[in-house]
Amino acid sequence: MLTYEDCVDLSGLTDEEIEAIAEHEHIPRILALELGHYLLETEAGAPAIKKIILDDISEAEACGDLAQSAKLKLVLQHFVSTHPARQTRR
Repeated sequence: MLTYEDCVDLSGLTDEEIEAIAEHEHIPRILALELGHYLLETEAGAPAIKKIILDDISEAEACGDLAQSAKLKLVLQHFVSTHPARQTRR
């Protein structure tokens, strides 16, 4: 039987990236893990995940949650650095 941690390890995403997807989509983390893994398998997936994280940063800043915003900026930095070939220019 696979554990949640096993699934995270196989997904190509970090737990924090999965958490950002879950927060953005208002879905449980296990579904966000599935969605994130699926998106990474598509050409438009990495840019879509990047946009999700950017949206979460904007939401945190709009709510005045600077700690969450800073955390998400680190998540974004890690995501972009680990998926560079899949990013598009903006």
